[in-house]
Amino acid sequence: MRVLQYLSQWKSKAKDGISQSLLVAKFLCLLHVTNNYICSPVMVYGPSMLPTLNLTGDVLLAEHLSPLLDKLGPGDVVLVRSPDNPRKTVTKRIVGMEGDTVTFLADPARSNRHVTLKVPKGHVWIQGDNIYASKDSRQLGPIPYGLILGKVLCRVWPPEGFGSL
Repeated sequence: MRVLQYLSQWKSKAKDGISQSLLVAKFLCLLHVTNNYICSPVMVYGPSMLPTLNLTGDVLLAEHLSPLLDKLGPGDVVLVRSPDNPRKTVTKRIVGMEGDTVTFLADPARSNRHVTLKVPKGHVWIQGDNIYASKDSRQLGPIPYGLILGKVLCRVWPPEGFGSL
């Protein structure tokens, strides 16, 4: 008799444990989908986007639907998987879309030589706002559209810089 009471108590505790575990698993799944496919906070730093972004770092909110829905255009600040190092994500501004003709300074620190080219199909032309300290399409060439991870919606940190870019 005692054994049956013990088993019924254990059964109820096991049901509660499984129920709580399922709730946590559902929450983690929602968090994963939201972070990877809808929007996520991103810490960015470095000189390439000065003066738009701070050298010491900003926290940005980036959404991941625009690249999937082809809703990007010139002027948008985007997160891009680095063609040089796939472990890195870089933040740049789209200057030209496929089919656009872009003109840029080949090496702004050393010469005033301009280069003009047409962005090929399936690619975008990206540049940092600080052309003197940015490794972008001027060195790497047109970037495949598939490397775009998201579009920056706004800056959320530091508080004095909160708002759209």
